Amino acid sequence: MPTIGVDKAGLFGALGQQYSTEEFDELCFEFGIELDEDTSNSERPVVNGKQEPAQLKIEIPANRYDMLCFEGISLMLNIFRGKTESPNYRLIAPPNGELQSITVHQETSRIRPYVSGAVLRNIKFTQERYESFIALQDKLHQNLARQRTLVAIGTHDLDSIKGPFTYESLPPDQIKFKPLNQSKEFNGVELMKFYENDRNLGKYLPIIRDSPVYPVIYDSQRIVCSLPPVINGNHSKITTKTRNIFIETTATDKTKVEIVINILVAMFSQYTEEPFTVEPVKIISSHNHESRQTPDLTPRSTQAEISYINDCCGLSLSASEICDLLKRMSYHASPSRSSPDLIDVHIPPTRADVLHQADIMEDVAIAYGFNNLPRSFPSKSGTVAQPLMVNKLGDIVRIEAAMAGWSEVMPLILCSHDENFAWLNRKDNGNTAVKLANPKTAEYQVVRTSLLPGLLKTIRENKHHSVPIKVFEVSDVAFKDESLERRSRNERHFAAAWYSKTSGFEVVHGLLDRIMLMLKSAFITAEEGLEGSDVEGYWIEETDDPTFFPGHAADVFLRMNGKTQVIGVFGILNPDVLENFELRYPVSTLELNLEVFL
Repeated sequence: MPTIGVDKAGLFGALGQQYSTEEFDELCFEFGIELDEDTSNSERPVVNGKQEPAQLKIEIPANRYDMLCFEGISLMLNIFRGKTESPNYRLIAPPNGELQSITVHQETSRIRPYVSGAVLRNIKFTQERYESFIALQDKLHQNLARQRTLVAIGTHDLDSIKGPFTYESLPPDQIKFKPLNQSKEFNGVELMKFYENDRNLGKYLPIIRDSPVYPVIYDSQRIVCSLPPVINGNHSKITTKTRNIFIETTATDKTKVEIVINILVAMFSQYTEEPFTVEPVKIISSHNHESRQTPDLTPRSTQAEISYINDCCGLSLSASEICDLLKRMSYHASPSRSSPDLIDVHIPPTRADVLHQADIMEDVAIAYGFNNLPRSFPSKSGTVAQPLMVNKLGDIVRIEAAMAGWSEVMPLILCSHDENFAWLNRKDNGNTAVKLANPKTAEYQVVRTSLLPGLLKTIRENKHHSVPIKVFEVSDVAFKDESLERRSRNERHFAAAWYSKTSGFEVVHGLLDRIMLMLKSAFITAEEGLEGSDVEGYWIEETDDPTFFPGHAADVFLRMNGKTQVIGVFGILNPDVLENFELRYPVSTLELNLEVFL
């Protein structure tokens, strides 16, 4: 979790109250943050003949990006203590009535496709506020923006540049400007070489260095404002005397670019001439349908169940009492007219972390006071530990496979799209696999829908060992499921693979029989009647599966509790599959869905 250092005297002044270290530690605990250190109790360095002011180092939860600066901490603690109302963030028109605009060129899709912007007009900076403004950008870059790989922030003195602005991507040798705090002009290639050994900026160069084009933001006079995500131009440098700030954020992540701009303007709009007002910027991006006005500071509307909140907290609060508690956490809430068990909640634009009513319930508990929650024992907190049934079932199968002489492996749950589909001669209908929205490598693109890719890759990496290689895995696969709230579901599967100079079909078949025997499922023969019979058990039928060699694969059928279903498949793999996974000997595999036995 990030740790923020704030001036002790300044924070207590903003809170309007002096605290001892113990009292402020207690306040932090009540709000859900943690006082890590009070430097007034230790030796502080002397700078320019003056001792450094005492600081409070506060540990902020990873989800509270709105508290990564002095302004956020003081504002949220004052709202929590009832000293101030939750701010009403408003968008206002510029003095001349014409919004600043950023026109996005289509070529930016090759490197950083998203951009957002805002203007803070008539802001009043002191040295402390200016330093806090810079520090917040740095904290957002380190945490939410993942070292600028997802989002990069640029801030400029609007009075030194002139809109409308353009966001372009150009070859590096065509971009020339004076970078921040430099008097010499560089082009993109020279700039990369100049900063490659820089302790602060050097780590950001690889983000765009190998790209044929670099992103760049120009004003209407073709003055370079910034070269994201590396550095701003010196021409539009902000100082403590800056009155109007133009903020632009470029990103590879559509969601985070909006979160970052919202947090930045929300925290520092309190210093504008009309507090908590922001001037929007028009984004013109027709090629990817991202034209819009930013930032969007409209509170998000949702609902939460009163019964759910009370059950989780062990309370019996009324709707109005819950709404009053949420007010302390910067929400606007009111009893719902649609149901007596619901409250309507408006989530402030700074709380992107609130995704579910569980998050609202947590804030109710914080506002009520964790130490004030009723304690109950043993009816609610006392339990007897026992394994989940699906884990117990998995352990039974795992032990039997190991006792039969098979070795357990544990591959990764992520794999490439080709490994999961094309390499197994399977087609993706688009409704099966859970795909990563922004995979970092081609090796990890989807959540596996079968255990076979992991087993085959394990054999491939160990094929220099003596044969036969007999491996198995008991683990989860995932499937899309639009009927569920999370839109996906896990299934516990068992899979095994035999790799040797002979196919080993009969060995895998024997393992199937052993596993089914230990799961108390009898084998049904044709004489006992496979169709129209009430006899419970399992049987196999030949199947035409392109993953397997034609005529050498079978589906496993199970009849249980009057229901018949296919629970798995086994067979000798198709030579094309072996070639895809670079295996030179035959492989027989088995895969079963274990959850049908629960």
